[in-house]
Amino acid sequence: MYGQAGRRQAKGVRLVRMSQYDRMGYGAGRGFGTGRGRQKKGAWFLAVFLGLLAAACVGTLVCLFYMDGQESITVVENEVFSYAGEPEAVPVPVEDIVLLEETEPYVPLVVIDPGHGGEDEGCSRGDVTEDAINLELARMLAAKLREMGVDVVLTREEETTGKSLEERVQTAEEYDADIYVSIHQNACEERENSTTGIETWYYGEESRRLARLVHMGTLEKTKARDREVRQSDELYVLRETSMPACLIETGFLSNRKEREALCDPAYREKLAAGIAWGIQYYLYPKTMYLTFDDGPSEETTGKILDILKERDIKATFFVVGENVRRYPDMARRIVEEGHTIGIHCNCHVYDEIYASVDSYLEDFQAAYDAVYETTGVEVKLFRFPGGSINAYNKEVCEDIIQEMTQRGYIYFDWNGSLEDAVKKSTPEKLLQNARESTLGRKKIVMLAHDIIPNTAQCLEALIDQFPEYQMEPLTPEVEPIQF
Repeated sequence: MYGQAGRRQAKGVRLVRMSQYDRMGYGAGRGFGTGRGRQKKGAWFLAVFLGLLAAACVGTLVCLFYMDGQESITVVENEVFSYAGEPEAVPVPVEDIVLLEETEPYVPLVVIDPGHGGEDEGCSRGDVTEDAINLELARMLAAKLREMGVDVVLTREEETTGKSLEERVQTAEEYDADIYVSIHQNACEERENSTTGIETWYYGEESRRLARLVHMGTLEKTKARDREVRQSDELYVLRETSMPACLIETGFLSNRKEREALCDPAYREKLAAGIAWGIQYYLYPKTMYLTFDDGPSEETTGKILDILKERDIKATFFVVGENVRRYPDMARRIVEEGHTIGIHCNCHVYDEIYASVDSYLEDFQAAYDAVYETTGVEVKLFRFPGGSINAYNKEVCEDIIQEMTQRGYIYFDWNGSLEDAVKKSTPEKLLQNARESTLGRKKIVMLAHDIIPNTAQCLEALIDQFPEYQMEPLTPEVEPIQF
């Protein structure tokens, strides 16, 4: 196996001892020099020693003459000289020791479980056995993950090795793995069958994103048939592992064409690359900030909050002051459930808001007061109606930005959009708009509106569509996207 059991407890901080002498150029690592430099210092110390010895002799005679039995000891700065002429460093006080913290980089660990093995060969057709394909695919995947800098442990290394389900789970637990991935093949009861495709299983909300990423990666690389991501509480290795886990069935051995593909190293390479892609984005996700404008609304905002709560996702709501007064309970719920609340405007009438800098500031203050009086939040983030640059604010946008920035407020535009404010759209079209507008960027501020019923209707599919993104709320510490 790769790595050592219990190695994850060793991660953390390495302490280095360093005294004041190290910082001044003395002590560890530098000493008193070597070679020619050390000879010069030795000669200097010898001269000083002889001079001090002569002075000490004279002083001793004087003292013996005037002071019966008194001794005189001369201490020169931090060094005491012995009769051998070698300098001896004074011990460094404990309080002078400096501890330097040096954080070691965290290395994630993935346990890969090649299903079956030993006497249990799994499904088979002729001399093609599931356990052999699982192991070859696992080895390819392990190599790719190690190239990415990820630690890997296989639950079995050889075809002859048999492991119980309990032992496989125990391996993942003993290594305190970050992820558990089990690799399997499928088969129908008939010896030959037309059924093909990849399906991926998970158990529990924590594992859903991992399963979707692994599934998405393999489909993208292989173009195989999508048999969907499914949840089950009947698969022991998924139910009993404490870390995120998934089980992928990469094909059907009962289908001749797919069986031949699974025996092809080039096709297995694609499968391994797809699984590795999914694991990479699970461990190192991109970031998406879901933002909702124009609310709150009583029905749609409530549905959106229900979905976000179920998925344990935090978002950002840029609210309209008039709607906050109309639905104060919904505004309070946004805050109570941990979402970020920001200002959009008070009345959402562009001609009035952008008539002048003063009119914008007046509208903003009215919205700010509504939020503060309703929720107690002192808002720092805001979004311009129509964005920071639009057809209505060309004459005043720069002056407004300067004034708002001076007052300590931060504005956010967006670089992804559902385009859900467009009339006569559909949930499917909103999902397409969102996917096409992201362009694979590492950081997305996604624009949506929580007064549009179709937005709530497609929100779960939207979240599932972007498993490579970690959903986070905006904060003052986030570098803003601005037009």
